[in-house]
Amino acid sequence: MGRTFRINQKIEIVCDTTKSRTGFKHIAKLFINGHEAESTSINYYNRTWEAYEYQSIIGKLIDKTTALSPQEKAESRAWANGDHTDWSELKAVGMGLAMGDMISNKIKNQNQFKKGVIEAGFGHMGIEFPADWDKLNEKDKKKRFKMVQNFMKPHLGGGI
Repeated sequence: MGRTFRINQKIEIVCDTTKSRTGFKHIAKLFINGHEAESTSINYYNRTWEAYEYQSIIGKLIDKTTALSPQEKAESRAWANGDHTDWSELKAVGMGLAMGDMISNKIKNQNQFKKGVIEAGFGHMGIEFPADWDKLNEKDKKKRFKMVQNFMKPHLGGGI
């Protein structure tokens, strides 16, 4: 579940998530030329609100370390303030939604497929369909799936 962030050819930060007694913990390790130089962690009680996953722990590690020069710290901080969102799950769901239009000529089958794609791709993130979803007619469901696809397009380069 961890993720590696390459700041430049010399500096890399490896982050991971573990469970803790009261919630979960993000752990970050700073590597310089492939050698671990420093690490730190943050405990959370519930989900974090960050521009991208691990942003807070990366910032804490950069601020804390004495292993980087002032110039390297400034470069790392500027890098960390950028957007490093991993869009791979979103792209996979987007491709699945696009495939939904090709699997059948029947709108009902397309909608069922697309619902399954969203549940499989985002269910672990807490995304749920409304309780009255099954009461909607198929044309309204199709319209809502199209709105989801249009929302996703800017993050996927229009590839869906």
